[in-house]
Amino acid sequence: MEREIDNFIKVWISVFISLCYCYVAGKIVPKGTPRLLTIVPVVCLFLTLPLNLHTMHLGGTSAFLIAWLANFKLLMFAFGKGPLSHPSISLPQFVAVASLPIKIIQNPPPNHNSKQNPPLKTSKKGHKSPLNYAIKIVLLVLLVRVYDYSEYLHPKIIFLLQCFHVYFSLEIIFAVLAALARTLLGSELEPQFDEPYLSTSLQDFWGRRWNRMVSRILRPTVYEPTLNLSTRLLGRKWAPLPAIFSTFMVSGLMHELIFYYLGRERPIWDIMWFFLLHGLSLMVEVAVKKMVTDRYRLPRFISGLLTVAFVVSTGFLLFFPGLFRCNAFGKAFEEYAAVGTFVKDVGQALTFKSFNARRV
Repeated sequence: MEREIDNFIKVWISVFISLCYCYVAGKIVPKGTPRLLTIVPVVCLFLTLPLNLHTMHLGGTSAFLIAWLANFKLLMFAFGKGPLSHPSISLPQFVAVASLPIKIIQNPPPNHNSKQNPPLKTSKKGHKSPLNYAIKIVLLVLLVRVYDYSEYLHPKIIFLLQCFHVYFSLEIIFAVLAALARTLLGSELEPQFDEPYLSTSLQDFWGRRWNRMVSRILRPTVYEPTLNLSTRLLGRKWAPLPAIFSTFMVSGLMHELIFYYLGRERPIWDIMWFFLLHGLSLMVEVAVKKMVTDRYRLPRFISGLLTVAFVVSTGFLLFFPGLFRCNAFGKAFEEYAAVGTFVKDVGQALTFKSFNARRV
């Protein structure tokens, strides 16, 4: 574990230096092909850095932030687009926005005499209370304890618990990263999850509630370019359908890459099929909504149950086998135990030091 922490520190020092280089390059090199050629070595480096990490939490999180989000943001930055291209962005903001799953939005000018490039600020939309996260931390701890009695539970119950395990873990990790960003930027940030178990449709689940940073990255990089091309070929009404499918195809490829970092095994493409299936299903959902009026739509309660059931069942068949192949839950439990041992040792050391101080 100590070696992993050393590698983790080295990886993120490399990320920081690389992003500082990109920030300076953006001030000197014009956008377009020249800036792209300048940034491509960093993109390649970010694809290899996660190979130095092997744990679920440090390695998996770093792979997602570096190889996927940071690279997509840098590619947009190369062409003068995306959150990194704002004229008034500072170096700390550039590094934080590039390397963390956060969003900085632009204030609208109060009048026509305002400055052309208003300052940046973070959005408070959907901000969650500390109690919300505290409850989820407690539930995650309870879930970990429940696994000790897994031999007494039905396999489907265990799978349902694992679904919540993945959700709680991701949201807590992103909340910790948001807290770090708040410390760096001094601003509140909107959460990346919005209670996805309350989704009433696949469009609601993928577009508004589940990992919203991924949606914000895929929309300008994949969805909108495909939508513009499809509009010329199919017209505005049906252009979103191939754009949706392309977006899910790219998401599937990136998830396969993340799972490769976790397990270092050749992909068998079940993760890809999961996202292609959801892309096709969302295409059907959007097409039906275009043809059916609101009067014939299902009640929100029923559509919500069907949505959650579809996500869970397809996850059981196609997504979770990838987690099992790379022993994701086993590695996570080992890491929980290592953290627990570390906290226990620190507590004992502090107690012993305090005891000796009182004796003196």
